[in-house]
Amino acid sequence: MLNLPPRPGAQINSTQFANLHTFLVAARHLSFSLAAQELCLTPSAVSHRIGRLERALSLRLFERLTRQVRLTVEGERVFMILQGAMEELTEALQPSPNSEISGSVALYSRPSAAQCWLVPRLAEFHERYPQISLDIRVGNDSIDFRTQNIDLALLYANGEFPGLVSHKLMSETIAPVCSPQYAHRHGLLENPENLSTCTLLHDALAWENAVYDAEWQLWAEHQGMQAWLPDKNLTFDRSDLCVTAAINNVGIAIGRQRLVQRRIDQGELILPFGGFTQPGPYDYFLVHPQRNPVPKRVQVLIDWLHECT
Repeated sequence: MLNLPPRPGAQINSTQFANLHTFLVAARHLSFSLAAQELCLTPSAVSHRIGRLERALSLRLFERLTRQVRLTVEGERVFMILQGAMEELTEALQPSPNSEISGSVALYSRPSAAQCWLVPRLAEFHERYPQISLDIRVGNDSIDFRTQNIDLALLYANGEFPGLVSHKLMSETIAPVCSPQYAHRHGLLENPENLSTCTLLHDALAWENAVYDAEWQLWAEHQGMQAWLPDKNLTFDRSDLCVTAAINNVGIAIGRQRLVQRRIDQGELILPFGGFTQPGPYDYFLVHPQRNPVPKRVQVLIDWLHECT
């Protein structure tokens, strides 16, 4: 148990700056071992530095558990203050208010949105902001902005993001899509009930906690076509893989208009049962931690993404 002296009013002196930086890294990772790797120290040295900082501040910053550490309420408060201060310092070190905005931005996206919507538009952003380095990361896992060091996320979700700031980027509509050849082979344009002879392509991770056929069931219920859904299925964990399979005559997929319109315009896909009239269950959001102010390099990316819709 760490013994802390009484707290008459702690002050930071020059000897604590290195310990504050060590705390910032450890708090971001929630791990003394990972902080030690980043700082080229031993875990013991990290622990000693943080212990000295806690005694100097008369604050318990971490709870030491059996195999992990966790921030206390005071530790979380200090971490948020330090993180904000580092952002402000980064902004202040820009050469001048009129200079080009620069720096790196880590943007996390669901794979299909990145592949089909985001990446084809990036050339224009790079031309406008050549000094900003984008770090694009994709995945279907839950995001921890702190430990993964992510600035902004593009998510297909219901809009509920406790403790985070969100901006609705664009809405979505859905409809079945397939290749012209597949529609002709199954006679879908003339006889919609022939859907029962097709293979359905499913995005099993369409949204968080979705069942594997959630999108197809949603569309079929809205159209009154549940009885025509076939038993033949292929399942993927990404919408864009469903679309690629549909283009290559494997089956018929639920297309999200924002992600497949370009393929339709190019003639690779068609809408055998009509256009995009049914709203999707979720929308696209830009999500980031609360920051005041939002770094300029992040804000210009947010503004540009809104321009693209």
